[in-house]
Amino acid sequence: MKFRLLFFMVLAFAMLAPVPQTKAANPWAAIIKAAIRRVVRAVDLLIQRRQNAVIKLQNAQKALENAMAKLKLDQIEDWVRKQRDLYQAYYQELRKVKEVIAYYFKVKQIAQQQERILEQYQKAWGMLSSSTHFTASELLYMQSVYTGLLDQTAKTTDMLTLAIGSDLTQMSDAQRLALINQAAESTQQLYEDLTRFTEQNMLLALSRGNSTDDNGMIRQLYGLP
Repeated sequence: MKFRLLFFMVLAFAMLAPVPQTKAANPWAAIIKAAIRRVVRAVDLLIQRRQNAVIKLQNAQKALENAMAKLKLDQIEDWVRKQRDLYQAYYQELRKVKEVIAYYFKVKQIAQQQERILEQYQKAWGMLSSSTHFTASELLYMQSVYTGLLDQTAKTTDMLTLAIGSDLTQMSDAQRLALINQAAESTQQLYEDLTRFTEQNMLLALSRGNSTDDNGMIRQLYGLP
């Protein structure tokens, strides 16, 4: 994936940069966020196309039902026998289309969760990197942890891109669903890990406050109770 290559180029540059440039982590998030938004746009388009297909199939069903209603009783049995294969193909296609739509909606939900990961990271890193309660080495460690979380987020975004590109990947429905479920589990775990790590850092900053007023400002700044 092109965005992954760009991501690692930025990552390599940032890790070679001196510690004071800890805010340089933000471009990584911007790269991943752009990729996630491309996934969301692609999924929206795919959902729209599939929903249009459902409408066409439903219209075809109504046309068949209307034609059947006009038949006389003695004609119905013969007509139904002739149309049995057509109806069977219709229901199979309708079921398949609805299943694909469900896949795409799940992909979109995962992408939105990934966006929340990036938003939480950007907010937390903006506060932590400008805090006076941490040493340069502590900030460098935080940067490395957040970098790892962003790397894993980029990988799950790759998984979503692969899942919705079935025409190119020759992926079966079972393989696609397994990939989507794996991305969902990974994304949820990343969100929990990032939240927990951020809370630990915020509480550490709070414990290092020099006064009641200072602690109050830290709580307000970090959104702590």
